[in-house]
Order: sequence, then structure tokens, then C-alpha cells
Amino acid sequence: MINRNLAEIAAMCGGQIRDAGDADIRVQGVVTDSRQITPGCLFVPLAGERFDGHDFAADCLQAGAGACLWARSKGTPPGPAVLVDDTLAALQALAKSYLADTGAKVVGITGSNGKTTTKDLVYALLSTTYRVHKTKGNFNNHIGLPLTLLAMPEDTEIAVLEMGMSGRHEIELLSKLGEPETAVITNIGESHLQQLGSREEIARAKLEILAGMKSGGLLIYNGDEPLIPQVLAEPSTAKPQGLHTATFGLRPENDAYPTGILHTDHRTLFTPYGSEGEPIDLPLLGEHNVTNALAAITVARHYGVSEAAIREGFGKVELTGMRIEVITGLSGITILNDAYNASPTSMKAAIGVLNHMKGYRKKVAVLGDMLELGASEAEYHREIGELLTPGKVDLLFAYGPLSRHLAEGAKKQMDPDAVYAYTDKSELIRKLVSLLHPQDVVLVKASRGMKLEEVVEAVKTSELTH
Repeated sequence: MINRNLAEIAAMCGGQIRDAGDADIRVQGVVTDSRQITPGCLFVPLAGERFDGHDFAADCLQAGAGACLWARSKGTPPGPAVLVDDTLAALQALAKSYLADTGAKVVGITGSNGKTTTKDLVYALLSTTYRVHKTKGNFNNHIGLPLTLLAMPEDTEIAVLEMGMSGRHEIELLSKLGEPETAVITNIGESHLQQLGSREEIARAKLEILAGMKSGGLLIYNGDEPLIPQVLAEPSTAKPQGLHTATFGLRPENDAYPTGILHTDHRTLFTPYGSEGEPIDLPLLGEHNVTNALAAITVARHYGVSEAAIREGFGKVELTGMRIEVITGLSGITILNDAYNASPTSMKAAIGVLNHMKGYRKKVAVLGDMLELGASEAEYHREIGELLTPGKVDLLFAYGPLSRHLAEGAKKQMDPDAVYAYTDKSELIRKLVSLLHPQDVVLVKASRGMKLEEVVEAVKTSELTH
């Protein structure tokens, strides 16, 4: 992590030491949360709508912080400080300067779905050969990315940075901070449709990752998504000089694609084009994760990681909150818990996973509302329902006001008596549990706001006797 004296900190962030006598005070690490102070850290007070970190600076210094950044407009700081015009801008400038000091190369990763999984896979593969640092948790925004960089060991060779957004120009800012030499776009989904209005606009937002890319950089993108090359060709899309591209996906037209896939109940085996020997053992379910793995393989090959090391990396993957969690209930029933988030793209992926589950008495889907999809939300739900053929799902439980459209779509394909729609979660749970058998498999998926983890817990703890 960053370890500098205040004179160096001031020069790096464009600030000024309050007292020249404090120039040699050293700080190690940067903290923005007053509850997470570490000895000798630099506290950066940020101001929000309901709080102002400057109000806690004195307590932070008392608790062991070595110094703080301090906005000039806030008066006199309570101790050793670097004066700046804007603490957030100074935090970002400090991170950018520290990254330059380390000389670490940056791999930037964005996309509507799968960016966290892809980040973890890229990290695992590169770590077999390089000293690598990655984004922790969801530190992928204008505050989290600078903190990720400032936590980076001085000897880091490659930083793998996840870049998230909720609107236009947010990834542009992150790209200009991180200046990636390699960028990955996992896919273009429907998340943020309510804010951005169209998938084309989402694609434009994701391609902002090129705004800060170094000359001669490599863009690795999902070649199964036609919107990416379409937007890439638009004159308004900022691109570095000498941009190179590579594609990955399920279709053989891509540079990286699978020549074979074998699904099991807990993992996926696949063979990438150009790979020899046994299939790669991926500790994840679904074809969508094969796509994520192909993106990671493309990054690893670009950095000269050997095929043997790539296989080694997949064996050591540590995932940040795997989205589809396989749970065995008290009765022995199998639950696919994917109740963390949902969009049409991720909903299709989860249904695909359920489709590949073999040897079960019945396949049951509990699907809730997908939120923030904008004006076409009813149609998106209806289209998901129309995907549910009897071979994929035996029973459907739809939950929420939007999911009635999903149920209507499903009734076009499934036996209407096998489709249930509820707006009362307790009623849904009672009916669901009454129809389940210990040898069934149940997929639970919805947007986080629907709180379907309550359904997961009910199924998990039920003593099914059918």
C-alpha cells in the first residue's frame, strides 16, 4: 500500500502541507471510512448529502490516523493535514500518481454481467506468473477504484481493476484514472436501461473504458454481442491510437471459443480452441461462465501465461461471492440460490444452468421481478417466460407485479397448471413447499429488492416428505 511522507503526498495530489514542520510525517494506507482507521493511515474526509467526513477528522487523528486531507473551504484542520480544494479529486489524483510510481500495468474489466467473476478468473490466471493486485468486493466506482490502487503493494506488476457504472461518463472517469493497457468487456446486458434508455447507450457507456487506454492497447470483448463492434465504429467513440482487438464467445467466429462443453451439477468442463490435453475444469456453472473464462484465458495468453499455468490458475480460483450458490437443504433437495440480482441476460443464463441439471425428479424455477428495466419492462419479463419450455422447467413460481407478465409468457409454452403467480411471498412459500420433493432442484432468482433469499431459506429448512 502507499507509504509516503506528507511532502510527497502533497506533491502527488496537488495539495499543500498546512505546517511545513509536518513534511516528514509518514502515512501508510488510505482510509475514507472513519470507522476503519488503521495506525498511521491517511484519512480522506469525503462529503455526501447527509454527512461530511471532515466532522470526524479530529476523532480519526485521535484514533491513530497519521494525517488527513482537508478541504480549504472547511477552515482549520484539527491536526497534520494536506490542504486541497476538493478531497475526492485529491484522492483520485493521489491514486493516479501512485499507480504511475509503481509502474504496474492495468487490466480494466467492465460489462453488464460477469465482470466480478471475470476479474477473479483473470487474477487467478495472471497470479501464476505475475505479482497481481485486484479490486476487492465492489470497490469499482469513483471512490472504490482509487482506494483499490492505493492499497496496492509497491511491487505489483499487474492491477486487475473492475470498473462499474450507473450512467454515462462514469467508466470514462475510471478509465482515465487507471489508464488500462488491456480492457475487457464481458457483455452488453439490460442493467441500467431505466437510466440509459437503450442497449446501444449501455454499449456506449461500457466502451468508455477506452477513453483512458494507453496507445497500442488491447480491447478484448464478447464477439457474440454485435453492439460492441457497432459502437466501436462510431466516430464519437474515443479510442487510443493503435488499438488492437480480440474476441471471445461461444461461436467459432471468435478468436477464443469452446470446442466442447460438459456440464455437471457443480462445475463445468470445457476445451478452449487452441488448447491441448484434458478439458479445463471450471468451478462454476453455466455457459455464461465458460464465456467469462474464455475472456480470462485471452488476457492470460496476451501476457504470456503458459497453458500449464492457465490450468493451474483455474484450480486456484477464489471467487468474490459466487452468484449461483448450490445449497443442499435439510431434506436433501438441491437449491440454486441466485437471489442476488437479475436482468434478462443473467436470467437467461440461470435458466440455462437449470436446463443442464440432470437426474432430478423435477426442475422448479422461482423467478421474481427484474427491476430498473425502463419502459419495456413488461415485454422483457414476458420474453423470459416464453423461454420456459417443459424440457427446461417443470414448475414455475413467479413472484411480484412484473412477473405476472413472465407467467403469461410461460403459459404459452408450459402447461398452465404448472405455472403459479404470486404477489404474496408467504402464500408462494406455502404452495411451493407443498409441491416439492427431496429429489427436486429449485432455482431461485430475482432482483435484490425482491428479497427471495427468504424463499431460499424456507426451502432449505423444510422437512420435505413427499
